Amino acid sequence: MSLRRLSLIAAAALVFCTAAVGVARAQGSRSVTDFSLKNSANAEVALKSYAGSKAVVVVFVNPTCAFSKLYEGRLNSLSADYGAKGVPFLFVNAPINLEASADTGDAEKLKIKTTGGAALPLLTDEGQKVSSLLGATKTPEVVVLQPVDNGFAVRYKGAIDDNPQVEGYAKEHYLADALNNLLAGRPVGVADKRAPGCLIKKF
Repeated sequence: MSLRRLSLIAAAALVFCTAAVGVARAQGSRSVTDFSLKNSANAEVALKSYAGSKAVVVVFVNPTCAFSKLYEGRLNSLSADYGAKGVPFLFVNAPINLEASADTGDAEKLKIKTTGGAALPLLTDEGQKVSSLLGATKTPEVVVLQPVDNGFAVRYKGAIDDNPQVEGYAKEHYLADALNNLLAGRPVGVADKRAPGCLIKKF
C-alpha cells in the first residue's frame, strides 16, 4: 500500500474519531463527580448535595455584563418555575473580559436597552475551577447536569434562548426545552448551542 494511501486512511480515521467524540459529548456522555462553590456567607455549596434533585442548572453570569443583565428577569423566572419542579439553579459569578470579547460591540449597543431584573444569588468559583471543569466561556452560559450513579451527567450546555435582546421575540427556548425533556424522561434534544455573551476572563 502506498504512503499516500496510508496517509489518507490515517486522516480519515482521525476525522471519524474526532466526530465520534463530538457526538458522544453532544449526547451527554460526559460527567462530573463533584465541585464546590462559596455563597455570600462564605459557606461551601457542594454539587453532591443536589444528588437527589431531578437536574441542576449551573449558570455563569456577571453583574456588569450587558448580556447577563438582559437575562436577569428570565433567569429569575426560570429558577422559580423549575425550582418548584425539583431543579435548583446555581448562579456562578464569573469575571469577564469585554475588551477581548467577540461580542463587545453588541454588548455596548445592548447597554442602553438593559433594564435587568432582581439581583441573582451569586456564588463564587474560587480559582475558576468550576468554569474550567464545565468548559464555560461566556456569560450568561448554562450547563444542565443530571444526577446519575457515578455523579452528574452533562445534558445541555450553552445559550438560554435565541434572542438576548427581546424575550418576547425568542423562538427557541433551549434551556427550557432541555429541562422539559429531562423532566418528562425524554432525550434532551439539542445538547449544545453557542451562547452569545461576554467572554469569561481566565487568570
